[in-house]
Amino acid sequence: MESDVLFSVSAAGGLPAAPPAGGAAGMDRGVGGTGADTAPLPVRMRPASIDELIGQDHLLAPGAPLRQLVTGDAPMSVILWGPPGCGKTTVAHLVARATNRRFVAMSALSAGVRDVRAVIDEARRQRRTGGLPTVLFIDEVHRFSKTQQDSLLAAVEDRTVTLLAATTENPHFSVISPLLSRCVLLTLRPLDADAVRGLLRRAVTDERGLGGRRRLAKAAEDHLVRLAGGDVRKALTALEAAAAAAAARDADEIDLSTAEQAIDVAAVRYDRDGDAHYDVTSAFIKSMRGSDVDAALHWLARMLVAGEDARFIARRMVIFASEDVGMADPGALSVATAAAHAVEYVGLPEAQLNLAQATIHLATAPKSNSATTALAAAVADVRAGKGGAVPAHLRDGHYSGARGLGHGRGYHYPHDDHRGVLTQQYPPDELAGVDYYRPTEHGAERAVAARLPVLRRIVRGASSPVADTGAGSDDSGSQAAGEVQQ
Repeated sequence: MESDVLFSVSAAGGLPAAPPAGGAAGMDRGVGGTGADTAPLPVRMRPASIDELIGQDHLLAPGAPLRQLVTGDAPMSVILWGPPGCGKTTVAHLVARATNRRFVAMSALSAGVRDVRAVIDEARRQRRTGGLPTVLFIDEVHRFSKTQQDSLLAAVEDRTVTLLAATTENPHFSVISPLLSRCVLLTLRPLDADAVRGLLRRAVTDERGLGGRRRLAKAAEDHLVRLAGGDVRKALTALEAAAAAAAARDADEIDLSTAEQAIDVAAVRYDRDGDAHYDVTSAFIKSMRGSDVDAALHWLARMLVAGEDARFIARRMVIFASEDVGMADPGALSVATAAAHAVEYVGLPEAQLNLAQATIHLATAPKSNSATTALAAAVADVRAGKGGAVPAHLRDGHYSGARGLGHGRGYHYPHDDHRGVLTQQYPPDELAGVDYYRPTEHGAERAVAARLPVLRRIVRGASSPVADTGAGSDDSGSQAAGEVQQ
């Protein structure tokens, strides 16, 4: 008989009068206990000890926090962060089985503040009466509201409970800072192809799995590994389906054809409200910025297949057109805006083609972030308090009494000059002569880079023979005028 006392929290928030047989909410079922034969293959193949856990070697060294957590050597609260299928729930199973502590499991999908407080009150009572310490496991902790997370703080702080929380979302965004600071954050890595392959082979031969009753062809194994994408739960679920299909045909071997028929398509790992949403979007933008059109199309396809809002994709592309292409290809903004309009006007699935065309244009376009850096520099000066009053000659002189204030007096109309530009101060005094826009030599911006020094020389009148309004009578002025008009 195991020494740990296990509880689970029901959706209604109550604690059962006695621990359920076999563990907390089935926390140790499928590893040799009752119901092992009927449990899903991923459950049956869960590691029975921490030494069977693979793919997380960086957390399993002697004295490492994860090993201490499982063995109960230190009462530290831990947040496990990692993608689906990397072993977070498995760690909870190991803690439930291996430690001499009360283990309470709840899911943030169904539990509320009342549930949390009930567990804490019982843990406090147990501690006062000399009972076993309590480990509280919360799955999907990122789904807890701020209030629900706040309700854990005092109990975690004074170690009324040892918190073990699992999340697929970045805790720095999804877990409140006070709770995060009271816990050790352990990052679990996605399993690589070799780790998934090893687990598949173990499942084929292990008595907890297929027990050697079916062979797995190499091509089928490669297919399952590829579809898993580092998610061992997905790999084992697919193997179980393929094994059932082979058994229905009375075949001893699971071949590629059987595996393909048993598994229709790979589910795209993508949560529109989670980390994958931001990670894939980031990869899409960075691929376009890096001019890798093929990678950009891959990430676009990932978003589309996963059901991402096409309007969101289009908005990101409109922003990108100015942020990263900018003046190197001014037409890119028109292309992106047209794609956004097509999404609204045509809709999916046909608008996927418009998004693909715009992606190709943006990825292959010459790049310039000069608009981004120019605006950032100007905003920095404004926030630093640089500026001053609007020069009097630039102020609005149309309303009654404006002329008496001198507004608009001395303003020169650029179109009166044959060059379309003349010497005149436009910025406030403190910023006269400051350059914000620095054009690149990329694409269409090369011509702007050649023309801009001429414009600045005329406008600022910086020791230029053409600085005088109405000039153009000398050769230098004629030359500058020609450069501006080109």
